[in-house]
Amino acid sequence: MAKKGQKFKKYDIKLRLQIVNEKINEGKSYAFLEKQYGVKWRTIATWVRIFKRDGSLDVQKKGRPVQDEEVNYKEKYEILKKFQEFLEEVDREKK
Repeated sequence: MAKKGQKFKKYDIKLRLQIVNEKINEGKSYAFLEKQYGVKWRTIATWVRIFKRDGSLDVQKKGRPVQDEEVNYKEKYEILKKFQEFLEEVDREKK
C-alpha cells in the first residue's frame, strides 16, 4: 500500500513494452527480468496483466470525463431565480 508522500518511479513506455514482450514472447521469468532491468517483479506482472487485458500499456485517465458542452449561466440563473421566488411564495402561503 502506498504511504503518504511516497514517490513512484516512472518508466518509459518503450522500456515497459520491451520488458512485457520479453516476458510474453520469449517466456523469460519475472526474476530474470527483475535482475536485468531493476524493476520489481510485481510491477512487471502488473504490466503484463494490463497488456493482456487492454492490448497496450497506454496510461488511461481516471475519473469523470470532461464535458465539452457550454454552460449557459444566464439560463441557470433565471431558473434559480424563479425557484427562489416560488419558495418565497410557498413560505408566504404557510403564514
